[in-house]
Amino acid sequence: MRISSTVGMLALVVLLLALPALVACGGNGDGEKSPTSTAGPTKEPTPAKKKTITIGNLTDLTGVSSSALIVMNTAMKDVIDYYDENNLIPGIDVKVVEYDGNFDPAKAIPGWQWLRERGASLIFTAAPPNVPVLKTVADNEKVPFFTATAGMDVLTPPGYTFSLGTIPQWEAYTLMKWIAENDWDYKTKGPAKIGGAAWEEPLILAFFDAMKEYAQAYPDQFEFVGGYTAPLSTFAWGTQVEALKNADYVYPCTAGLVSFAREYHAAGGKAKFIGDGPHAAFMGLVDDARAWGNIDGMLLVMATKWWNDEGELIDFTKELLYKNHPGSADQIIRTGTGYLTTYLPFILLAIIADAAETVGPENVDSQAISDAAESFSLTVDDVEVYSFVGKRSVSSYYRIMEVREDGKDLFSVSDWLPVVTEP
Repeated sequence: MRISSTVGMLALVVLLLALPALVACGGNGDGEKSPTSTAGPTKEPTPAKKKTITIGNLTDLTGVSSSALIVMNTAMKDVIDYYDENNLIPGIDVKVVEYDGNFDPAKAIPGWQWLRERGASLIFTAAPPNVPVLKTVADNEKVPFFTATAGMDVLTPPGYTFSLGTIPQWEAYTLMKWIAENDWDYKTKGPAKIGGAAWEEPLILAFFDAMKEYAQAYPDQFEFVGGYTAPLSTFAWGTQVEALKNADYVYPCTAGLVSFAREYHAAGGKAKFIGDGPHAAFMGLVDDARAWGNIDGMLLVMATKWWNDEGELIDFTKELLYKNHPGSADQIIRTGTGYLTTYLPFILLAIIADAAETVGPENVDSQAISDAAESFSLTVDDVEVYSFVGKRSVSSYYRIMEVREDGKDLFSVSDWLPVVTEP
């Protein structure tokens, strides 16, 4: 069964939706036993032994990104359990083992080694600081390394590292192009002043560099006023706020979004905030702080649909969430993007399924998974949203979302946009 197709996606969703009915059909509904056969006893065939493929998850359970990544881990386990329970990869069971890297790049290599010692055939991480540290390790060991996001410096030249999410440079180009065409009248107002402030972290620096590059390519549209960084876990932003107070668009720290927004507006800053998927993972903190007014109008470039959308994958995600966590589903949704990352393990499992179909379940190993990833594509809602063909970043389309105080939520303001890969 190849999941990298619209047919496969629909079959998966139909199966999930049918589960309650299948359970209800176990008897005739009035307490009577189901009819029994009068034939003699038959010997049940011995099921073939399945091969276990282990996903090593280098995560953060106790660090600054743990509130988002713990929810992401829950989504990964739910999708894996769903695949195993419904035998969606015949001949293979998948399991996940986790290592708490605490958002500390110094723990990336020890975490990799620990996961490999426990049989991991591939490694996944959603903690950006781990990515540049482990690229060379992945290439040397020929082990596929899947990340939630990665910069172009990690993905070129192509090796064993694959980004399941977004490229910060492409996010910046796509968002700025959309802003110039839809949000800022540069022909009347002149170039928009744009900048950012965040923790000193490679992917953020890549986003800022791309903002500067785009502004230099289109000086009539944008003026880059600076990308200002601070050490990890900083929550005081006086210097950065002062430097960006007169900007028109500002990219704020992700986990520090609430603290930065509060300081920025207290200092009289008037910029519209911009960001990407990681910001959306902290909407629960925004709600807790009643800070929607401080980020009203914020524009986010994202590779997924949102909770208030409809479609094949988002419908599957919501059904899976309410089936597995009926008592906490609403709270999980409130936290933001964490559980929406079901598309990440969904892609991983679809790649494993493709590998099993190509080489046979018993022959699936790290190299077979890497080979399958290189030819992987997934069509969702009649759009080939995700594909590794010819590139190491799976997202081929982004969407622009807007934060609205009146709805205390995110709302789509664009259709799927082809990713802009250069200024």
